[in-house]
Amino acid sequence: MTDQAVDTDGTAAGGAVPSPAGTAGEPANDQFVGRLRELKELRADVDRAGLDTLSGRKAPRARVLLVAGRPGSGRTALAEELVRRLAGDYPDGVLRARLSEPDGEPVPTERTARELLDALAVPAPPGACADDLCALLRDALKERRALLLLDDAADAEQVDALLPDTPGCLVVAVSQGPLTGIPDVRPCTLGGLDKAAAVELLSRAAGPVRITVDPRSAESLVEACAAHPAALVLAGGWLSVRPKAAVADLAKRVHDLPAEGSPLARVFRHTYASLSGPSARVLRLLSLAPAGHVDPHTASALAGCSVSGAKAALDDFAALGLVRRVASSLPQYEVPGCLVPLLRSLTESQDRPAELQLARARMLERTVRLLQSCRAVTEPDASAARKKIAGLPRALRFDSPGAAAEWLSTRRPALLAAARLAVADGELDTLARRLMAALTRALVAHYGTQAAAPDLYGIHRLVLDVAERRDLPREKAAALLNLADLDAQTGRTHDALARYRAALDAGRAADDPYATGRAMESVGGAYQELGDWSRASDWFGRALAQRLARGERADAARLYGRIAAVHTYAGRYGEALRNWSSALTGHRKNGDVAAQARALSEMARVQEYAGRPEESLRTCQEAVEWARHANDVRLQAALQLRLADTLERLGDPAAARLHRSAAERMLGGEYLEAARLETNGGAAPSACEIRSASAAD
Repeated sequence: MTDQAVDTDGTAAGGAVPSPAGTAGEPANDQFVGRLRELKELRADVDRAGLDTLSGRKAPRARVLLVAGRPGSGRTALAEELVRRLAGDYPDGVLRARLSEPDGEPVPTERTARELLDALAVPAPPGACADDLCALLRDALKERRALLLLDDAADAEQVDALLPDTPGCLVVAVSQGPLTGIPDVRPCTLGGLDKAAAVELLSRAAGPVRITVDPRSAESLVEACAAHPAALVLAGGWLSVRPKAAVADLAKRVHDLPAEGSPLARVFRHTYASLSGPSARVLRLLSLAPAGHVDPHTASALAGCSVSGAKAALDDFAALGLVRRVASSLPQYEVPGCLVPLLRSLTESQDRPAELQLARARMLERTVRLLQSCRAVTEPDASAARKKIAGLPRALRFDSPGAAAEWLSTRRPALLAAARLAVADGELDTLARRLMAALTRALVAHYGTQAAAPDLYGIHRLVLDVAERRDLPREKAAALLNLADLDAQTGRTHDALARYRAALDAGRAADDPYATGRAMESVGGAYQELGDWSRASDWFGRALAQRLARGERADAARLYGRIAAVHTYAGRYGEALRNWSSALTGHRKNGDVAAQARALSEMARVQEYAGRPEESLRTCQEAVEWARHANDVRLQAALQLRLADTLERLGDPAAARLHRSAAERMLGGEYLEAARLETNGGAAPSACEIRSASAAD
């Protein structure tokens, strides 16, 4: 009922929501009251001839209908009802997006465009800028006849960037004021409800009996609330939890309130004054919830109370109309945007800054622990991470990976908002770093890097923004490396190269040997991906020199292998063998048996490429022995297949069959996979392996 009767500043969190078309001209929704004149005007505006039509030109873009009004005026409810009535005329469905958070912060156009593309099932490149995503969205809507509801627009630029370039689509925008700059838009500006509709709304919120038996008092209460929908919902909520209270008494109380602020502010103050001290404190602290998204854990951490106590308080607030329940498999609530400024004003006047800072820290710490638990549940049962979370309180543990994934999916908008909140003051303290790291790891654990890439870009850009503003070169280098890794893993190699170079500059400015070495090696990997073998070997050589100077022998041995791989790609087999030999020497000094086996395996392949099959055969046999010492069955099988191929080329098919049989016995059903690895392995790693090596370093 509240969703239709009072504006809560948008649809459920998550941005764009596709919905099926309805039937045009169907009767009004039972949950919607009043606004018949406004609906009629808006419906007529759809068919009104625009300026382009009058001039004889075809409209170049979608028509925009604007519902304007202050938060709480019922503007979203009216827009939703209009969309419901028009949906049947748009066979490609309805797309919904909220353009501002409940706290009034504008949603970046990039995020909105991506969510609309997701709703259309159109792939959007991770890391793409807002202009590219908007162009992709316009292209996707070019051949469609769809209806877009853009709720809570902060300004005309937000709406203009998303407008389809086709007159077949229609945009219904909701805003507080006019969208100056978009041509041919006439706002439908909302005031209070008419008396009959206001009484009906009050009746639904409070229950019909008391309203029916005392209609005059109900009208008086409507007058005291100025027929403002949000104020009426709060008044009705107050009555609904007090069955014995008379409507006349409430009407008198509201009339007697000081005439300060809006009707909503006066009724809110009355409702707030009726709360107990602990409940009032919990309500005030909800103003700190990220983007107004609240669950029992968030409320519990903010208030420092039990999760069950927080859940009971949220349910009480929902009955009063102070929060609204969000349709979800888990308990989720949202603070109406029209109440956020009022709650913030209360916290500023009644709570000390130190108390608010502590509440915020408790909330972010709880979020970190939940994210750590969410990731750890994906680990094997005997892992250190699983053992660690076994000691956590029951409320912070997940029963299964499925339960953790459901929580992560449901809370994703709030978690991303928490990340933005953690750095909103321009600082990057320890808690903010832990939150970013925990959120990144949880997203990757459940979705994988590719699927989580859009969110990961956003997280790392937050860190980069703070690092640049605060002149933190070490943090800047780390953020650039993370962003470059995402570019590399999503096929944006040129972008990755530019970011790796910027990370190198930042690492040098911070005098951070890890960042500089990592960046130099990654620059080499990017050049290798681009097929520039000379630059790749040069940059790997620079990274190698640094590792040798610092005595990092394991990394140096690995880099010799990367240089050898580049020389192999370039057909410089002599250089490749010399570097593989250096890599082999390094692995032997480090006692890394498995790495020795793999280095010998690659040497054998290069020898085969160089036309030295006898040497390749001897090296491969030695590699088999080392693989056996390392208990690497897969590598043993791959080497047995390589031996079989070499023996066949040397004219010994009988021995070749024996080695193939040995490989098949080792892997059984995995024999074909081993054969694939043998065929594709090569002296040089694949592009995916190159990127993984850079990311893991």
